This record gives sequence, C-alpha cells and structure tokens, in this order.
Amino acid sequence: MKTVLSGIQPSGKLTIGNYIGAIKNYVALQKDHDCYFMAVDLHAITVPQDPAALREQAEMIIALYVAAGIDPDKAAIFMQSHVRAHAELGWIMTTLTYMGELERMTQFKDKSAGKESVGAGLFVYPSLQVADILLYNADLVPIGEDQKQHLELTRDVAHRFNTRFGDTFTVPEPYIPELGARIMSLDDATKKMSKSNPNPGSYIALLDSPDEIRKKLSRAVTDSGREVRYDPVNKPEVSNLMGIYANFSDLTLKEIEAKYDGQGYGAFKKDLAEAIVAKLEPLQSRYRDIRESGDIARILKQGAEKAAAKAEPILALAKERMGFIPSA
Repeated sequence: MKTVLSGIQPSGKLTIGNYIGAIKNYVALQKDHDCYFMAVDLHAITVPQDPAALREQAEMIIALYVAAGIDPDKAAIFMQSHVRAHAELGWIMTTLTYMGELERMTQFKDKSAGKESVGAGLFVYPSLQVADILLYNADLVPIGEDQKQHLELTRDVAHRFNTRFGDTFTVPEPYIPELGARIMSLDDATKKMSKSNPNPGSYIALLDSPDEIRKKLSRAVTDSGREVRYDPVNKPEVSNLMGIYANFSDLTLKEIEAKYDGQGYGAFKKDLAEAIVAKLEPLQSRYRDIRESGDIARILKQGAEKAAAKAEPILALAKERMGFIPSA
C-alpha cells in the first residue's frame, strides 16, 4: 500500500479550489492508500497570525476534512505541530537545503514582495515542507500546479540525503488530477483562486451560504461572446467555470458544451451555482454536526498517534545515518 501525505494551511477560509484540488482527492486516495492529512499550523506562523483565528481555522480544516468524507479510522487526520518529529526533521532538512534553492521559491517572492521586513521562517519553510513529506516516506503527494516547485525541491533534497548518508528516504511523486489541479479566481482567470484574496467575490468558500454562492457566480467574470466552450487559451474565464462545473457534477466538459449550446452564459452560471449548492449543503450540515459533537480532540489525538508511529522511526533512522547518538 503506497503512502500519501498532504496538508492545508489553517489561514483564511477554505475554498472550492481547496476542495477540488486537494480534499476531493484525499477522499478518493484513502480507499487504497496509507494516508496522512494535516493542518499545517507550523507553516501558517511563517506570517503573523492572530492566535484565536489560528485555532479556529485549524479546527475548521479538521472538521471540513471529515465532513468532506475523509474517514479518521482510515486516514490519519492531525495537526502538524502535534507530531514533534516535523520540527526536528525540518531543522535537519534546513541544513541540507541550499540558499539558492530557497531564493528561487516563487511563493517566498510573492509573500515577501513589498514588505520592509520578512521573517526568516518564511524563507526556510520549504525545508520544513521537505521534512513533512520525507518524514512519512510518502510515495504520492497530492498537489496543485503551483506546488510543483516545492515537490521538486523535496525530490532533490531526498536524493542529496540518500547519496550522502545511504538510502533512507523515498523520493516522492506528485499526484496531480487531470482536471481541477488549478482552479482560478472568479474575477481574474489569470490568478489562482485563493483564500487569502482580499476580494471575497473572487472565491467561493466551502462554508458560503447558498445565496452567497449564487450571488458570486452571477457576478463571475466571463469571456466576450456567448459560447460555452472549453478553450483555456482563448476563453480562460468560461473554461475555468466549466472545470468547476465538471468537478461538482457528473458531466464531462463535452457534455457541458452540448448542454449549453446556443444558451449563453446566463443559464450556464445559474445551473453551475445550483450544482455547487447541491454538493456543499450536505457537507456544511455534516461540518456543523462535527463541530457541535466535540469530537475534534479525539480525532486529532488518534491521528497524531498514528502519524507519530510512522514518523518517529524514520526520523530516528535519518539521525542515526547522519551520526547522531541515539537517545537512551
């Protein structure tokens, strides 16, 4: 059984982009893989966080994982900070990562742009991400297109460690869905849909009300013309909406084109909104039940125990290979 590892930062509201690009795949992969799904709170603090908001957003992610269909008895659902091996291997991987590699990271460039001062954690956090993956000898890592660079760094550092100290870590492969790996903003199809976008109309949050969803879709930017046709180069806006529709329905892109042939964007956007509402209403109901049940603490404890049982022997082996004296 192959091992899968992934995580989402507890900062901002989770969007349908997070659902399509990550959580939906987590649910599918848990059936026949050994899965570890985190809320990566150590990554979140690379930029300033309000403590109360960080705690709330972390619990929100865990509840949404379960509400979306991840079974805590099949997959380990846990907080990154609850497994101390992440921080320890993170430091070790920082010593094996080159400055030039970190300087080339586009996410660091984006998040530090225009700021007078930037914390060192933001610069070195890709090394912690390397550790997150290698700590479980993950075979597959579900990622979006924008995370490819980070996985390539992980592969490079894994090769570097194995060459210097002997075969220790599995070199991971990306798991990128054919459709939905990169869901774009509703107001600009050249930008990724992001929970950190200051314009709430640019994304649909998983906990948005049906009326909010309908309003946002009605205002979503579309290309000139009236033809509902999948053409990411010439019709990026409507192609993005079609990709969302395909992920929230049983329809293929070709079937969506045929269904709205000659109808224009109005009917298409209205039906898309209803498809999203139909999928998210039961998820939101399960989410509320989980939050009210008080079961999150048990899920996190169970998940952290399973994760630590997997991670600690791998960390111990890596330290032994590097020459550290084992603790008594």
